[in-house]
Amino acid sequence: MSRPNILWYCSDRQRFDTIRSMGNPLVRTPNIDRLVERGVGFARAYCQTPVCTPSRATFLTGQYPATHHIHRNGNDHVPPETRLVTKILQEAGYDCGLIGKLHLARSQGTFEKRTDDGYRFFQWSHHPTPDLPERHDYADWLANEKGVDPQELYAPLMGILYGPGLPEEYSQTTWCTEMAMRFISEKRDGPWMLSVNPFDPHPPFDPPREYLDHYDPSEMPYPLFREQDIERQRAFARVDQQTVEAINPYEAEKGITSEWGERYDGYPGRETPKGYDARKVKACYYASVELVDHQLGRILTFLEERGELENTIVLFHSDHGEILGDHGLLGLACRFFESLVRVPMVVSWPSRFQTGLKSQALVELVDLAPTLLEAAGLEAPGSMQGKSLVPLLTGRTDPHVHKPRVICDYNDALDQPNGSHGTMYFDGRHKSVVYHDQNLGELYDMQEDPGEFQNLWDDPAAAGIKCDVLTRHFNALMLSSGAGVERTASY
Repeated sequence: MSRPNILWYCSDRQRFDTIRSMGNPLVRTPNIDRLVERGVGFARAYCQTPVCTPSRATFLTGQYPATHHIHRNGNDHVPPETRLVTKILQEAGYDCGLIGKLHLARSQGTFEKRTDDGYRFFQWSHHPTPDLPERHDYADWLANEKGVDPQELYAPLMGILYGPGLPEEYSQTTWCTEMAMRFISEKRDGPWMLSVNPFDPHPPFDPPREYLDHYDPSEMPYPLFREQDIERQRAFARVDQQTVEAINPYEAEKGITSEWGERYDGYPGRETPKGYDARKVKACYYASVELVDHQLGRILTFLEERGELENTIVLFHSDHGEILGDHGLLGLACRFFESLVRVPMVVSWPSRFQTGLKSQALVELVDLAPTLLEAAGLEAPGSMQGKSLVPLLTGRTDPHVHKPRVICDYNDALDQPNGSHGTMYFDGRHKSVVYHDQNLGELYDMQEDPGEFQNLWDDPAAAGIKCDVLTRHFNALMLSSGAGVERTASY
């Protein structure tokens, strides 16, 4: 069999609990559901950091953050020794393309500084708003192909967190699909690999009205919250987070006079408002997820019509989650709640991989690069630390066992005054979190307390469990640091 094509679709800030066939009956995801039917859905997939740049660096290098050292959003550049899986695929004969975000280096106010990433086709749009003075391929498409002024189009949406956005025909996610079909249609002799990275469902939560109409806010559940979250959050005042003070989501909507919340200064995704309607936020978020699903479905249908779907690996996941009001918080943080660190993930290649499987195995995004290389018949370099999922995907190993634990870290990742450092360890039952130099930690029994409300860190009755888990936590972190330069002599 010839090497498979690879469609690598990564949404932005999509929570794990947003796939209908994986347990959420309120969201419409027929195309991702179809992928699960044609492949393997992972119920317990974890990012290695709850922030964009270091997470993307992890799944593109197959290395933990402690090894690739790309820890922060806003990095000036990618270290020259960094080797991406896309470059390895390109060297092996793949024609590689990227659409949307790359986000390995700074892109604020300028075109992102690229490394030797292996992408020949490069349609770049870090975010939809047309505020980049240099190249912005999505904004150029709006102006040159759709005949609209990007600045005028987006002006009414600035300063909102949630509400109806642009019509679907103008959305950045639609643009991603149009560019994907152009790339796939190009003539080539060998296989292709395409990274599609839309901004949705990243805030602002502004889906097209036609999708928002599918979700009645009054039918949306409130976020995970108990009154104790308000007091608990005060202990984390010196930990990086975009929401410094927790807000009771049942009370946050009081005093809002506008249907879709008050406008506020700041950029959604970096700052959060003090008042919002939590159920309207969730309705908008689910509608944005449905938009992603629909546009992914267009690509899948296009591949099917071309007769390419059967020999195409389709990988769908997100870079990290979104707290979305849980525990009174919005946005990102040096925190490790499931809504931030657990992501949706589906892998499909029916001609070789198992189908209709919902795996409970602990998996990490660091595993993706070696998985793609093995599936393509290529050897992963020794510098990659992830563990290939191919044995599980092909049925050679237990479909619900992959790793004994997952880890995650935050290393001054956001431009926040505290410059926090935190690490997480989870073995499938107990989750430990250490906020380094803060004398602060968390310990949860996820079997008894899946909502992460009962912090056992200072509970004397849990001291033995805490000691055992922290020992394994320390060991796992040590093993995430690479050995460095290749050894070529015995001394």
